[in-house]
Amino acid sequence: MISEVTDGVYDLTATELNGGRYRVFLFDGETPTLVDAAFEDTVDVVADDLAELGVDPERLVVTHGDGDHVGGLAALADRFDLETWAPEGTDVGDFEPTHRYGDGDEIGRFTAVHTPGHTESHHSLVDEDAGVAVLGDAVFGADARGLPEGYFVLPTAFYSADLDRADESLGRLLEYDFDVGLVYHGSSVTSNASEKLDRFVNFVGKPE
Repeated sequence: MISEVTDGVYDLTATELNGGRYRVFLFDGETPTLVDAAFEDTVDVVADDLAELGVDPERLVVTHGDGDHVGGLAALADRFDLETWAPEGTDVGDFEPTHRYGDGDEIGRFTAVHTPGHTESHHSLVDEDAGVAVLGDAVFGADARGLPEGYFVLPTAFYSADLDRADESLGRLLEYDFDVGLVYHGSSVTSNASEKLDRFVNFVGKPE
Protein backbone atom coordinates (compact mmCIF):
# COMPACT_ATOMS: atom_id res chain seq x y z
CA MET A 1 0.00 0.00 0.00
CA ILE A 2 1.32 3.42 -1.00
CA SER A 3 0.45 6.74 0.59
CA GLU A 4 2.05 10.14 -0.02
CA VAL A 5 2.70 11.60 3.43
CA THR A 6 3.89 14.94 2.13
CA ASP A 7 5.19 16.24 -1.19
CA GLY A 8 7.54 13.63 -2.66
CA VAL A 9 7.63 11.50 0.52
CA TYR A 10 5.89 8.12 0.41
CA ASP A 11 4.94 5.55 3.02
CA LEU A 12 5.34 2.13 1.42
CA THR A 13 3.58 -0.32 3.71
CA ALA A 14 5.40 -3.60 3.22
CA THR A 15 3.16 -5.80 5.36
CA GLU A 16 0.66 -5.83 8.21
CA LEU A 17 1.21 -8.23 11.11
CA ASN A 18 -0.67 -8.58 14.39
CA GLY A 19 -2.47 -5.31 13.78
CA GLY A 20 0.73 -3.37 13.06
CA ARG A 21 2.00 -1.88 9.81
CA TYR A 22 5.64 -2.34 8.77
CA ARG A 23 6.88 0.23 6.32
CA VAL A 24 9.64 1.72 4.23
CA PHE A 25 9.81 5.43 3.46
CA LEU A 26 10.70 6.73 0.00
CA PHE A 27 12.02 10.24 -0.57
CA ASP A 28 11.71 10.99 -4.24
CA GLY A 29 13.93 13.69 -5.72
CA GLU A 30 17.35 14.19 -7.25
CA THR A 31 18.63 11.07 -5.47
CA PRO A 32 15.62 8.85 -4.73
CA THR A 33 16.23 7.45 -1.26
CA LEU A 34 14.69 4.63 0.77
CA VAL A 35 14.84 4.85 4.54
CA ASP A 36 14.90 1.40 6.14
CA ALA A 37 14.20 -1.87 4.40
CA ALA A 38 11.42 -3.80 6.21
CA PHE A 39 11.72 -7.61 6.12
CA GLU A 40 13.55 -9.98 3.79
CA ASP A 41 10.24 -11.45 2.62
CA THR A 42 8.69 -8.04 1.82
CA VAL A 43 11.27 -6.99 -0.78
CA ASP A 44 8.95 -7.86 -3.68
CA VAL A 45 6.18 -5.73 -2.17
CA VAL A 46 8.50 -2.73 -1.89
CA ALA A 47 9.79 -3.30 -5.42
CA ASP A 48 6.23 -3.48 -6.78
CA ASP A 49 5.37 -0.20 -5.03
CA LEU A 50 8.43 1.47 -6.52
CA ALA A 51 7.48 0.20 -9.98
CA GLU A 52 3.94 1.56 -9.52
CA LEU A 53 5.40 4.96 -8.64
CA GLY A 54 7.90 4.77 -11.50
CA VAL A 55 10.85 5.42 -9.17
CA ASP A 56 14.25 3.73 -9.28
CA PRO A 57 15.90 4.30 -5.89
CA GLU A 58 19.60 5.07 -5.73
CA ARG A 59 20.26 5.14 -1.99
CA LEU A 60 19.07 3.28 1.11
CA VAL A 61 19.67 4.58 4.64
CA VAL A 62 19.13 2.43 7.74
CA THR A 63 18.13 4.06 11.05
CA HIS A 64 18.93 1.05 13.26
CA GLY A 65 19.39 -2.69 13.18
CA ASP A 66 16.03 -4.23 14.15
CA GLY A 67 14.84 -6.95 11.80
CA ASP A 68 11.87 -4.99 10.50
CA HIS A 69 14.27 -2.21 9.46
CA VAL A 70 17.21 -4.16 7.98
CA GLY A 71 15.75 -7.52 6.97
CA GLY A 72 15.36 -6.51 3.33
CA LEU A 73 18.56 -4.47 3.16
CA ALA A 74 20.78 -6.90 1.24
CA ALA A 75 18.10 -7.93 -1.25
CA LEU A 76 16.95 -4.37 -1.97
CA ALA A 77 20.56 -3.21 -2.35
CA ASP A 78 21.26 -6.02 -4.80
CA ARG A 79 18.05 -5.56 -6.79
CA PHE A 80 18.47 -1.81 -7.29
CA ASP A 81 22.29 -1.53 -7.03
CA LEU A 82 21.89 0.90 -4.13
CA GLU A 83 24.37 3.02 -2.26
CA THR A 84 23.77 1.97 1.34
CA TRP A 85 24.29 3.70 4.70
CA ALA A 86 24.09 2.18 8.17
CA PRO A 87 24.96 3.66 11.57
CA GLU A 88 28.35 2.89 13.05
CA GLY A 89 28.02 -0.09 15.38
CA THR A 90 24.78 -1.38 13.85
CA ASP A 91 24.69 -5.10 13.09
CA VAL A 92 23.37 -5.68 9.57
CA GLY A 93 24.42 -9.32 9.38
CA ASP A 94 26.78 -10.41 6.63
CA PHE A 95 25.93 -7.42 4.45
CA GLU A 96 28.61 -4.74 4.12
CA PRO A 97 27.07 -1.28 3.63
CA THR A 98 28.72 1.19 1.28
CA HIS A 99 29.05 3.72 4.10
CA ARG A 100 28.84 3.90 7.88
CA TYR A 101 27.63 7.11 9.50
CA GLY A 102 27.44 8.81 12.90
CA ASP A 103 25.96 11.76 14.70
CA GLY A 104 25.97 14.98 12.69
CA ASP A 105 26.92 13.35 9.40
CA GLU A 106 25.24 14.59 6.24
CA ILE A 107 23.67 11.92 4.03
CA GLY A 108 22.32 13.63 0.96
CA ARG A 109 19.39 15.72 2.15
CA PHE A 110 19.54 14.37 5.73
CA THR A 111 21.41 15.24 8.91
CA ALA A 112 21.92 12.20 11.14
CA VAL A 113 21.00 12.68 14.80
CA HIS A 114 22.08 10.03 17.30
CA THR A 115 19.01 9.14 19.37
CA PRO A 116 20.03 6.09 21.45
CA GLY A 117 17.78 4.24 23.82
CA HIS A 118 15.60 2.08 21.62
CA THR A 119 18.93 0.66 20.46
CA GLU A 120 22.40 1.96 21.24
CA SER A 121 23.21 3.04 17.67
CA HIS A 122 19.73 4.32 16.74
CA HIS A 123 19.74 7.47 14.58
CA SER A 124 17.02 9.79 13.36
CA LEU A 125 17.32 11.59 10.02
CA VAL A 126 16.29 15.24 9.61
CA ASP A 127 15.72 17.16 6.39
CA GLU A 128 15.16 20.68 7.70
CA ASP A 129 14.87 22.19 4.22
CA ALA A 130 11.83 20.01 3.52
CA GLY A 131 10.61 20.12 7.12
CA VAL A 132 10.62 16.33 7.46
CA ALA A 133 12.27 14.05 10.02
CA VAL A 134 12.46 10.26 9.95
CA LEU A 135 12.31 9.43 13.65
CA GLY A 136 12.80 5.69 13.29
CA ASP A 137 11.75 4.00 16.52
CA ALA A 138 12.86 6.88 18.74
CA VAL A 139 9.12 7.45 19.10
CA PHE A 140 5.91 5.73 18.01
CA GLY A 141 2.74 7.34 16.76
CA ALA A 142 0.39 7.74 19.74
CA ASP A 143 -2.25 5.51 18.14
CA ALA A 144 0.17 2.59 18.43
CA ARG A 145 -0.61 2.77 22.17
CA GLY A 146 -4.37 3.24 21.78
CA LEU A 147 -4.32 7.05 21.92
CA PRO A 148 -5.52 9.55 19.28
CA GLU A 149 -3.22 9.84 16.28
CA GLY A 150 -1.30 13.01 15.51
CA TYR A 151 1.02 12.83 18.52
CA PHE A 152 4.09 10.93 19.71
CA VAL A 153 4.73 8.44 22.52
CA LEU A 154 7.84 6.56 23.55
CA PRO A 155 8.10 2.87 22.69
CA THR A 156 7.46 0.66 25.70
CA ALA A 157 10.33 -0.63 27.83
CA PHE A 158 9.72 -4.05 26.24
CA TYR A 159 10.95 -2.64 22.91
CA SER A 160 13.70 -0.43 24.32
CA ALA A 161 17.22 -1.30 25.36
CA ASP A 162 17.23 1.68 27.74
CA LEU A 163 13.93 3.55 28.09
CA ASP A 164 15.39 6.31 30.27
CA ARG A 165 18.04 7.01 27.66
CA ALA A 166 15.44 6.88 24.88
CA ASP A 167 13.46 9.56 26.71
CA GLU A 168 16.54 11.70 27.34
CA SER A 169 17.80 11.49 23.76
CA LEU A 170 14.60 13.01 22.35
CA GLY A 171 15.86 16.37 23.55
CA ARG A 172 18.52 16.24 20.82
CA LEU A 173 15.79 16.43 18.18
CA LEU A 174 14.49 19.71 19.61
CA GLU A 175 17.46 21.47 18.01
CA TYR A 176 15.75 20.96 14.63
CA ASP A 177 12.58 22.32 13.08
CA PHE A 178 10.31 19.96 11.13
CA ASP A 179 6.61 19.89 10.38
CA VAL A 180 6.36 16.17 9.58
CA GLY A 181 7.67 13.42 11.86
CA LEU A 182 7.73 9.96 10.26
CA VAL A 183 7.44 6.88 12.46
CA TYR A 184 7.37 3.16 11.75
CA HIS A 185 4.76 2.12 14.31
CA GLY A 186 1.48 3.96 14.57
CA SER A 187 0.65 6.97 12.43
CA SER A 188 3.19 9.59 11.44
CA VAL A 189 2.63 13.16 12.63
CA THR A 190 2.00 15.36 9.61
CA SER A 191 1.71 18.83 11.13
CA ASN A 192 3.61 20.78 13.81
CA ALA A 193 5.68 17.70 14.56
CA SER A 194 8.66 19.38 16.23
CA GLU A 195 6.32 21.52 18.37
CA LYS A 196 4.40 18.43 19.48
CA LEU A 197 7.64 16.63 20.26
CA ASP A 198 8.76 19.64 22.30
CA ARG A 199 5.54 19.52 24.32
CA PHE A 200 6.02 15.79 24.89
CA VAL A 201 9.61 16.22 26.07
CA ASN A 202 9.05 19.41 28.07
CA PHE A 203 5.77 18.41 29.63
CA VAL A 204 3.95 20.58 32.14
CA GLY A 205 5.43 20.08 35.58
CA LYS A 206 8.65 18.48 34.32
CA PRO A 207 11.29 18.70 37.06
CA GLU A 208 14.10 21.16 36.38
